[in-house]
Order: sequence, then structure tokens, then C-alpha cells
Amino acid sequence: MIHKTVASVSEALNGLSDGMTLMLGGFGLCGIPENCIAQMVKTGVKDITCISNNAGVDDFGLGLLLQQRQIKKMISSYVGENDEFERQMLSGELQVDLIPQGTLAERCKAAQSGIPAFYTPAGYGTEVGEGKESREFNGKMHLLEHAFKADFAFVKAWKGDSTGNLIFKGTARNFNACMAGAAKITVAEVEELVPVGSLDPNDIHVPGIFVQRIFQGKTYEKRIEQRTVRPRN
Repeated sequence: MIHKTVASVSEALNGLSDGMTLMLGGFGLCGIPENCIAQMVKTGVKDITCISNNAGVDDFGLGLLLQQRQIKKMISSYVGENDEFERQMLSGELQVDLIPQGTLAERCKAAQSGIPAFYTPAGYGTEVGEGKESREFNGKMHLLEHAFKADFAFVKAWKGDSTGNLIFKGTARNFNACMAGAAKITVAEVEELVPVGSLDPNDIHVPGIFVQRIFQGKTYEKRIEQRTVRPRN
């Protein structure tokens, strides 16, 4: 049995260097690898390309890396809550690829499955499709999209064991599950690290074969992007 537990977040990031391409899981601010992002800020790694559904907010998530100008390029689907992202994009400081959300997920899944490319109808006839190969299937035009190539994937799970088996909770499953195993090295931070055999095999979302390093994270803020409440009577 191969145990993949590392003692700390700093050990989990061994080998991370300037100019790398990174996948970061999560959906909005839900299920983001908070500990790994905070450690990246501390290390000062720069000129990185980040593949993520979103870019965090100004003072949390990937917004912390944007504040320090550590990100060279963002490959994202939704970026509407980050003023600093908007400023850097419009000023030309930050390179940005905006990708339809389903295509972003499928490009991660393709990398995870070892599939080099696939065709999708999403984006055909728009700026998204400019310069891309297209082909007709069943009377409908499709774009050729390529699997991502990333050096690291950083995911956050609710529970995991020392062999890397992971369980996600709620919408944290979005993008975390399809990014695990989609890079050369997958690092999983978990809220609860349990002994091998503690997880019901029927509940596991990602098997340990997709994970190279795992550690138990600390002090999760779990912020809410837009808090909405009903007025009390």
C-alpha cells in the first residue's frame, strides 16, 4: 500500500516553480484549496498560468495571488466577482482565456482520461472559436478543443485517506473531481484525513490513483461569495 501523506503544505508544494501551469479546483469560493493558495503567496512563485473556474475575489482565493502579481495568465469561465482581475485584464497586465464552463470542465476531464482532444458545439461562431479547427457532426458545427497540460493540480476535499481516496461535499465536487489526476502531480488538501479503510468505497468520488500528495488542511474560512438572506418577520 502506497501512503501519500505529506507532513505540511510546504512539503506538498515541493517542485513548484515560476512559469508553471496550475489547475485549482473549486466552484466560486466553495471547495477551493485555501492552504495551497496561501502557501503560494508565501513562496512568491510568479509568472504562473492558473486554470480555474473562477478567479476568487479581491482578498481571497486566487485574488490573493492576483494582488501580488504572481499570475501571468488566467484560464477561466467565470470571473465576475474580482475587481483586481478586471483591472489587470483591461490594462493588459494579465493574459486571459475565457472558456465556456462545460468546455473548461471537459478539457480537465480529457486530461484526466488521457484523451488529447474532443469536439464540442459550444462557442462555434463566436470569438471562442476563432482560429480553432471545426467539423460538422449530424448537421451541427463543432470546435476541436484540446486537453489541458498542467504541472500541478491543487484540489480540496472534505475527507481523504493516506492513499489519496477523496470525498467531496456539495458543490466543492465541481471542478475538484475532474482536476484530480489531470496534471503531472495532484495535491489534495482535506478537511479530515482518515485512516485507510475508514471510507466506504461506495462514497469515494476520486480514487487514490489520481492523487500523488495529500495533507490535512487548517483554518478553513469557507467564505460565501454572495450572502443572501430573507428578512426576519
